[in-house]
Amino acid sequence: MAVSLVSRRAFVTCILMVVLTPLGVAGDAWPLWGGGAERNHVSSVKGLPDAFVPIKDAAEGADSTQPTNVRWVARLGSNAYGNPTIADGRVFVGTDDRLLNTDSTRFKSAKGGMVQCFDEQNGGLLWQLVIPERTELPKEVWFVHQYLGVCSSPAVDGNRVYVITGGGDILCLDVKGQADGNDGPFVDEATYMVPKGKPPVELTDKDGDIIWRFDPMDELGVRYHDTASCSVFIDGDFVYTGTSNGCDGPHKTILSPDAPSLIVLDKHTGRLVASDNEKIGRRMWHCLWSPPSMGVVNGKKLVFFGGGDGIVYAFEAVEKAADEPFHLKKVWSYNGNPPEFLYRDGKLIPYYEGDKRKSYSTNKNDGKFLGPNQIIGSPVFHDNRVYLAMGQDPAHGRGRGLLHCIDATQTGDITESGCLWKYEGIERTLSTPVVAKGLLYCPDLSGKLHCLDAKTGEVYYVFDTATETWGGPLVADSKVFMGTKNHFWVFAEGKKPNVLSQTRLSTPAYSTPVAANGTLFIMSKKFLWAVAKEADADAAKTLAGE
Repeated sequence: MAVSLVSRRAFVTCILMVVLTPLGVAGDAWPLWGGGAERNHVSSVKGLPDAFVPIKDAAEGADSTQPTNVRWVARLGSNAYGNPTIADGRVFVGTDDRLLNTDSTRFKSAKGGMVQCFDEQNGGLLWQLVIPERTELPKEVWFVHQYLGVCSSPAVDGNRVYVITGGGDILCLDVKGQADGNDGPFVDEATYMVPKGKPPVELTDKDGDIIWRFDPMDELGVRYHDTASCSVFIDGDFVYTGTSNGCDGPHKTILSPDAPSLIVLDKHTGRLVASDNEKIGRRMWHCLWSPPSMGVVNGKKLVFFGGGDGIVYAFEAVEKAADEPFHLKKVWSYNGNPPEFLYRDGKLIPYYEGDKRKSYSTNKNDGKFLGPNQIIGSPVFHDNRVYLAMGQDPAHGRGRGLLHCIDATQTGDITESGCLWKYEGIERTLSTPVVAKGLLYCPDLSGKLHCLDAKTGEVYYVFDTATETWGGPLVADSKVFMGTKNHFWVFAEGKKPNVLSQTRLSTPAYSTPVAANGTLFIMSKKFLWAVAKEADADAAKTLAGE
């Protein structure tokens, strides 16, 4: 349920964009993580507000009981980490199902999260798909954070939406849910949405509709760590995604080292088409969370994938499916960890020495620890370059990170020859960098926003928000929008830090804001705000669902 504020205009039909235009994603949709397959969070939307005032959450305290520039607000679960996506008048989000456990008896035992679809005009809930907790797991699998819910940003392609669930499934869903009937071949949603052994529910038009399901754990031997987290992109007839393969609970062993890290599925059927053959699991330390990206280099589509081994790989995109699954062809690789990040006194630096929680760790959590990093955000493709940010799981604490600018036109091991510049002044980061008008913006875990010259790596400014930051920035309407653990920030674009507003949120914003149809969509752990200039606010006195 959402508090609906008076809408001032009707919405046009969205046009799905897969590849970014020079000005950014078209302003009438944001259909997938990054807006397009290049994963560069830049939008052509104009007229966005410099500030907004959210509705007060009496329990946790935001700025005001009287919202400003808020069209509507929707109540989510208690955890939301992906981005909203917007297409054809609908807003899709992934969250957990804590709210369901308090206001519904249909899914009393569901703990695996949910996908929700809202009406873009008024924030009303159109449908939701509940994912039960995955309980039948090999004993060594450390998959305890399913309670984080669906961390994947849904990807919309025509009348289908693709998402990775908290239980690790890759699902193709009907954008209209059950409202237009239960389309197949998957027709067992009534059983799927409840824990195994529980009686099926009676489906309604407010439930989600699964078209097909692919399970990397059962089909490919993937073993998740913590949670399944990746956001897919679609190119032609194919779905590209990382597998979230990872280590065991004690962080000692990669449980399935030869399982694929990057896979390609047929978007119509869910059949496995291709996978990498790099055996990244033999070299990685922790897990795979980086969403892949795509760009056109020398007339050919390349897929860029950030590995849990700190290496970014470029593969040729799939042109045609074969009768049997095949291996992707590698074009180049680039190691994001220079020798000084890997070796100390001639010996490998233990990855988990940099985990502040370990009793043997020398990480003082002050941003100075030097050790190996992996890739968590997406590699960003722009103008024949790949921009790459390095970091670790935020639970490991602060440490030294890296930003790389890579020449995407080369082949082979391009660690040395392909490095156009690298920047060591940034701490570990989970964020995906953004390139707009010759500038690169990227925050680090400590909350510092770094602004560099995208061509040369020259540093223009480092602005400290003094608040832990997981998500990345959005550049739109000559502004830089960014959420942190405590605040939502708006900066003016440019080479100097110019803060337009700083808004206290009731819960942390771990995701990245997006824009579509003249509206800014901001998602915190518990709320989704639709923010627009001069939005009517006289009806907004309480939070949705309260």
